[in-house]
Amino acid sequence: MLIVHVFVQVKPDCVDAFKAASFENARHSVQESGIARFDVIQQTDDPTRFVLIEIYRTAEAPAQHKETAHYIAWRDTVADMMAEPRNSVKYANLFPEDAGWNYPAQD
Repeated sequence: MLIVHVFVQVKPDCVDAFKAASFENARHSVQESGIARFDVIQQTDDPTRFVLIEIYRTAEAPAQHKETAHYIAWRDTVADMMAEPRNSVKYANLFPEDAGWNYPAQD
């Protein structure tokens, strides 16, 4: 498992549009066989800040995800909404064991 947290700050007037685009991307992303989970969360004390929590089944899955039409549409749609460039941090899974993430893929 590879867990990626993507940190995003959007312009205040773009919050709703960013959420809509991110929800659409997430709905399609969870249908990819390489993705175990794809969460969109919003910071409570600063609604312009979001974290995308992407949990991939394999090391190759992030690259495959970035080739999908829904990711490309999301990337291009939200590019001008960001107040600063997004950044990410990659994590290794410790608990639960990888088998604990075996929710059925929705392809």
